[in-house]
Amino acid sequence: MKKTAALIALLGVSAACSSAPAELAGYTRTPAPHTADLSLPDASAGGEPFFLKAPEGNLLLVYLGYTACPDVCPTTLADIRTALADLGDAAGRVELAMITVDPQRDTGEILAGYVQSFVPDAHALRTEDDDLLSAVAFVLGAAYQVDVDDEGAVEVAHTAHIYVIDGRGDLVVTWPFGIDKADMTSDLRILLDGS
Repeated sequence: MKKTAALIALLGVSAACSSAPAELAGYTRTPAPHTADLSLPDASAGGEPFFLKAPEGNLLLVYLGYTACPDVCPTTLADIRTALADLGDAAGRVELAMITVDPQRDTGEILAGYVQSFVPDAHALRTEDDDLLSAVAFVLGAAYQVDVDDEGAVEVAHTAHIYVIDGRGDLVVTWPFGIDKADMTSDLRILLDGS
């Protein structure tokens, strides 16, 4: 009986110390969408193509939004800034790219200035090719719509998720709008430790 109890206790300790993957706060899709072949012009790099893939061992955060957004975009970008600050030195292994869904109003200069006011080295991705933008959004699982009424007022709707892409170009986790900043930091630590 004592041997059985000791064995059960040992198995319990062994299971607790196993290398089972930690649970992520965001959600994952199986199979993970592959984005490495997708690129958009990077206005913060003179329009050079930017591929949606992190450098090996790093992570790329991708966000679709627009600079005239009154609340959701600045809140999300501020949360990203906080999560990266909480990562400390590991933040150097995480890049941010913002894709504008409103290229008619978001010039490259405006977009780069906006996103880099939150994260200084962020990439400002912009295209006026709606087919290309739609294709990228589709692979990410995002949607957007820009409407202009008869008086010229612009109304923009967009998915407010943050997409985390690894060095293979796989979308490894998606964070919905409003996810806790501490959960973002925790997910980034888990993913960086596993890369």
